[in-house]
Amino acid sequence: MHRAKRIELTNLCLIYDGDKILVQEREWRGEKGIIFPGGHVEDGESMLAAVTREMKEETGLTIEHPIPCGFKDWFNDDGSRYLVLLYKTNQFSGELRSSPEGRVFWTTREQFEKMHAIWNMKELLRILDTDEYSEFFWEKGEEEGKLLG
Repeated sequence: MHRAKRIELTNLCLIYDGDKILVQEREWRGEKGIIFPGGHVEDGESMLAAVTREMKEETGLTIEHPIPCGFKDWFNDDGSRYLVLLYKTNQFSGELRSSPEGRVFWTTREQFEKMHAIWNMKELLRILDTDEYSEFFWEKGEEEGKLLG
């Protein structure tokens, strides 16, 4: 039985400093809103190297010791799987700067709740901030994804 599947690997990272969290204002494929920074894992790259590189590219910050917290995943129409690995860290250095991917800025968790977050970022924050859940999963044909844990 052949079990190999096509998969697209990505990551995002919650960079935080006390109650302040780093967010990115992003516009892509007609959607505009607030997300956590992240990106794709390149061929031959470790997951740790990918999230570290993406944070540097998108925020200007060098992160250390990102902790894996869970994942978000779904199946594309072609049957391939899309997997977002979720990390968090409060260890970083450097100067904050935006990138072509979008403007990055600090906000509080309370302010974040009032923002127009896209791509299930509010649910993902629950995974990143608690041990209650570990996965956000979209089943084929479902209107909404769900937190699992």
